[in-house]
Amino acid sequence: MNIKPAFLFLCCLTLSGLLFSCVSQSRAAKAAEYYALGMAYFDLGRYDEAEKWLNQAKSLDKTKLASEYNLGRIAFETGRYEEAIKIFDGILKRDPDNLMILKAAAYSRIKTGEFDEAEKLYEQVLSLVPESADDGYNYALVLNAIKKPDKAEEILAKYPFALLDNKDVLLLYARSQGAQNKPEAVDSYNQWLINNSDSQVQYEFALVLEKNGLYARSLEEYRKILTSLPADTVDDQNKSGSELRKSTIQFSIARLLLSADPENPDGLTELDLAVSEGYSDTEALNKLLDDEKVTDSAKEAIRKIIDELEKDRKDNSTEGTDEGL
Repeated sequence: MNIKPAFLFLCCLTLSGLLFSCVSQSRAAKAAEYYALGMAYFDLGRYDEAEKWLNQAKSLDKTKLASEYNLGRIAFETGRYEEAIKIFDGILKRDPDNLMILKAAAYSRIKTGEFDEAEKLYEQVLSLVPESADDGYNYALVLNAIKKPDKAEEILAKYPFALLDNKDVLLLYARSQGAQNKPEAVDSYNQWLINNSDSQVQYEFALVLEKNGLYARSLEEYRKILTSLPADTVDDQNKSGSELRKSTIQFSIARLLLSADPENPDGLTELDLAVSEGYSDTEALNKLLDDEKVTDSAKEAIRKIIDELEKDRKDNSTEGTDEGL
């Protein structure tokens, strides 16, 4: 039997097409299977196994962005933020308006402290979903971190329902106003404290009251905090973090009295108590010397306290050096 070359060529094309279709389906099926396995391990928190299977899925199907996205999520969950950013940025090059990836890339940059880049990404996010209060909140967090509280306040004001219903949004709103020394911060902090309790926030509220000249209310808040805090320990005094300490509140009371009620001798009494509790911030004490409202006699007493603290610090430093020798 003679078979024409054209017919033979057509048969070969048909057979190769069928084979390619089968192989293609097989690869797609495997990719889906590997992806499902990877996500099952992801949900169990077994990230090493999840990464293995998701990488397999990605290698079989280059267009499967979900695999890459979840590899980025694993990198994020395991604290490999730079790697997560690299993955998310890679996806954004191919799909620049992918909302889910934009959010992931922006939030990862909050973790690495790249706030300027995070700001740009959140601007893009909100241009796509301006009604999203959650994304507005994250954007405002970034703005506060880069010292743009006015813009943060403007963003948060767009979500009045969130300000009523979400305590985190309301607190960030109050802090944004407080950073600008706005009188409105008084009402915002007060609204938060009606339904919530936190010594640090109460301290911020007292500072806002003091800055706005509401000295009696500020003093009342300082004293409330003072009664709720335990006495300072040596460990407290050696910490450099933002933990609220009794001696700090005691100093705040002294500072307020020395400046707002300079003829009242209680200011120096409170300052002595603060120092006896372990207060030793000479920079804050020196600021009192620049306050025109503080009396000359009080400044003389403050200078003596500063001299004593610096002498003690020098003596302690010398003792440490001697022990090392």
